[in-house]
Amino acid sequence: MWLRLKPWVTGLFLVAIVVGSLYLVLPIQKNIKLGLDLQGGVRVLLQLQPSPEVPQITRQIQTEVQQVIDARINSLGVAEPQITSVGNDRILVELPNVKNPDEAVRALKDVAKLDFKIIPPDVNAKAASDKKYANDPNGAYKDSGAIVYSGNELKRASSSPDQGGGWKIDFETKDPAKFGRMTQANIGKLLGFFLDKKFISAATLQSVITDQGQITGQFTEEETLRIANDLNAGALPVPVKIIENDTVGPVLGKLDLEKSLYASIAGLGLVLIFMLVVYRLPGFLADLALVVYVLMLLGLLAGVHAVLTLPGIAGFVLSIGMAVDANVLIFERLKEEIWAGKTLRSAVAIGFKRAFTAVFDSHFTTIVGAGVLFMLGTGTVKGFAYTLFWGTAFSLFTATFVTRYFMDLVVDNNVTENPKVYGA
Repeated sequence: MWLRLKPWVTGLFLVAIVVGSLYLVLPIQKNIKLGLDLQGGVRVLLQLQPSPEVPQITRQIQTEVQQVIDARINSLGVAEPQITSVGNDRILVELPNVKNPDEAVRALKDVAKLDFKIIPPDVNAKAASDKKYANDPNGAYKDSGAIVYSGNELKRASSSPDQGGGWKIDFETKDPAKFGRMTQANIGKLLGFFLDKKFISAATLQSVITDQGQITGQFTEEETLRIANDLNAGALPVPVKIIENDTVGPVLGKLDLEKSLYASIAGLGLVLIFMLVVYRLPGFLADLALVVYVLMLLGLLAGVHAVLTLPGIAGFVLSIGMAVDANVLIFERLKEEIWAGKTLRSAVAIGFKRAFTAVFDSHFTTIVGAGVLFMLGTGTVKGFAYTLFWGTAFSLFTATFVTRYFMDLVVDNNVTENPKVYGA
């Protein structure tokens, strides 16, 4: 009973794979995400640096930095950002199709730590007239009093125009009672605002402020928007240093995509023709299996929302070569069995069985190598390793299962037993 149902069950299983893959992939322009090297963007590698407050970089600190960066990038409207940890003290940020690379890089490196201090009048006067003194952490910031409130105690911040035609930052406090006590104790004094230990402005406290306040100064609209976004995202717990900064223009990315697609299509086409010419009917069946393989890999990339990069395409093409190599080993064994006088059914069974060990070993070693690359590599190396890993795994499946299924259908239905049709 099972022997009669097996071809039908296997066929339905393959149809389900193909239909499911097509469902995930189409439309391909929407469902296959492209990396920044194919559509343009910015790739930045950040080094987290210890500070007096945080003398050691831990996994928790690394996670906190990632969360703050993610919030900042989202405020810029960047779609599909990739933020990954590298080792224990680095973070890789990939921003495809970013419109303002300089603004994005600035959002990554600024600590954005806001401090409220009671500032002496002479310090305020000097900071207002001496920009170098105002921006020096050992200048106005050091000469002011202790921190009386901090930016991480703000509930939200926003940008708005002021009555004088300029721009200001409105803020709302998390603890109105605490802010109220602080302002009540310092009525008549100057409340200074410092961002990353740089003097922004100061205002005289004329009454008690509890839940809402504002920061005024010589701001442009862009500055208030930037500062408000940073305050809403939160301050970085530690300083960061940019150790790599690569920008790929959209024109170059589009050119790379076109060339890589042409190369992939040409390579796949040559492989299909080679298999058809050299191995004839088995080659045709292997070509069908190769189409199934391509759909499966594209379906995986679309299903898990993986980002396809230029090295990823290289891994994809290389895995196609692995798939063809497996079929070559199998079909050469098949021809040897036919030459030895075996019946077609016996030649197919023995050919697949004897070639399996060599096929499995070659694929397994590649899978292990790709796995190690993925675990230890970063950025584009991971993209290459990911497509190579799954491409090799799928090529093993299609060579030993899908091609075998097609061959069994031909043999069981006695399509032809002419050795020449099988390349022998």
